[in-house]
Amino acid sequence: MRIGYGWDSHAFQAGVPLILGGLPFDHPQGLAGHSDGDVLLHALTDALLGAVAAGDIGTFFPPGDPRWKNADSALFLQTALEEVEHAGYKISNVDTTLILAAPKIGPVAEKLRERVAELLAIDPGCVGIKAKTPEGLHQDDVAVAHAVVLLEKFEEGGALEQMAAVAEPQKQMDDVVRKLVDRTTEPVRKPVFNTDDIT
Repeated sequence: MRIGYGWDSHAFQAGVPLILGGLPFDHPQGLAGHSDGDVLLHALTDALLGAVAAGDIGTFFPPGDPRWKNADSALFLQTALEEVEHAGYKISNVDTTLILAAPKIGPVAEKLRERVAELLAIDPGCVGIKAKTPEGLHQDDVAVAHAVVLLEKFEEGGALEQMAAVAEPQKQMDDVVRKLVDRTTEPVRKPVFNTDDIT
């Protein structure tokens, strides 16, 4: 098993679209960033890369590189998924927390969960999406995302090994039963007494 943790933050800015978890939001401000500013996917990308010790999002996509200007953060996530697969792991589950004053995440949490699950190619039941407000932190102009991922080793032929593990005890039990049956079906041998031994 491997655990990865990711964190990201971006300031709100007028005149740019708001993208969270790969979904567009109808909001007067978006998140400033070299790419599309999707803090949720950025945090997930870092969590995945960190879990397999592959660096961070800046290692693969330097913020000063013009190729990634306004880039879709799903591309970053896909690269992280490839690193995870290359390392021989697969996602068990992810859990995330968004911290922002607005927009409200609750009404769209299920849709957001389904979209993130789609991007990660896992079941929505393996994705946690939570949201909090930055109450008392004076950070209403910022969006923050935290992400934790749990990876499990992917073993080719794992299913065959499991079948073999189940079959071996069954084979041993069958052998025991067979021997017991053979004993009960053998002809009964009468004991031979030597009359000289009888007193």
